[in-house]
Amino acid sequence: MANKAYKFRIYPNAEQAVMFAKTFGCVRFIYNKMLGDKITHYNETKDNLNNTPAQYKADFEFLKEIDSLALANAQLNLQTAYNNFFRDKAVGFPKFKSKHKNHNSYTTNCINESVRLENGCLKLPKVGFVKIKQHREIPENYTLKSVTVSKAPSGKYYASILFEYEQVIIPTEIRETIGLDFSMVELFVDSNGDNASYPRYYRRKLDKLKKMSRALSKMKKFSSNWYKQKRKVAILHEKIANQRKDFLHKQSRQTANAYDLVGVEDLNMKAMGQALNFGKSVADNSWGMFRTLLKYKLEDQCKHFVTVDKFFPSSKLCSVCGYRNAELTLSVREWTCPDCGTNHDRDTNAAINIRNEAVRIATA
Repeated sequence: MANKAYKFRIYPNAEQAVMFAKTFGCVRFIYNKMLGDKITHYNETKDNLNNTPAQYKADFEFLKEIDSLALANAQLNLQTAYNNFFRDKAVGFPKFKSKHKNHNSYTTNCINESVRLENGCLKLPKVGFVKIKQHREIPENYTLKSVTVSKAPSGKYYASILFEYEQVIIPTEIRETIGLDFSMVELFVDSNGDNASYPRYYRRKLDKLKKMSRALSKMKKFSSNWYKQKRKVAILHEKIANQRKDFLHKQSRQTANAYDLVGVEDLNMKAMGQALNFGKSVADNSWGMFRTLLKYKLEDQCKHFVTVDKFFPSSKLCSVCGYRNAELTLSVREWTCPDCGTNHDRDTNAAINIRNEAVRIATA
């Protein structure tokens, strides 16, 4: 069985928006309450406390007014955070959720068709039928499992609906292959010598964003004008993010349809941005998001997505004869192989080597 999520925009009426706000608040409250009690109990007894949302409903009657599965999922999220901390201390101890957090969400599960799509609406427990903008049809063999309702900082509501379906995996014969080498400016350069020509949406809007953020910083915090300006900034950020996602979706779809195997390097983008002081460019490119989109699109078509180890010397190897240029530095964008005399563009040569290594891994 496989899972797939579809994200749709929803349009609640005034009453439904109030119920969403109440649910967001109760989910945050129960998470913080359970976390606080766990910490207090551990400090007193040095033992873990197994608490559930049900035991708080007698003291806090308002918890009975919302979907009980939303509270149950908050408990599961807290337990997951706890398990992650005790398994790996680097993850960090669970933190309390802030009331002023920009992004609110809750998750509910489908039990006995408590959640369903019907006549252009989404049925949700305690909320009823909410108008939805469904931009694609759901296959008949898909089973609805859960829904995550979220409110973006811009004030828009979304529903991420998770479906389960039976996937038949028939590996595709490898015929057309390509390697992609990350580029700070163009997003990537492929083994054919072409690049993605990424428009750099964040850089284009940076001056406008600075101006709006500067105006926000001069306003009194939590005042009426502060909230209005904050929403304007959030809308601009959302527009940049949507432009970026649209470009990455189209580029990944084009690549997934054209090739049977795609090879990429397994790069640590966060460390690269910090080490090279290119944090804005790395974040704007969203190479990690592009990889994620490309991977699931290829896997849906039973094609091959292969990651090459980050220590593989893709830039330093001659793609013609295999000579390794150990003295090659990051500032050198072109070099000539001393063995075979081939002149290489650094990025194109790296992409070719990534493609060849990915084919080797896939056929090994």
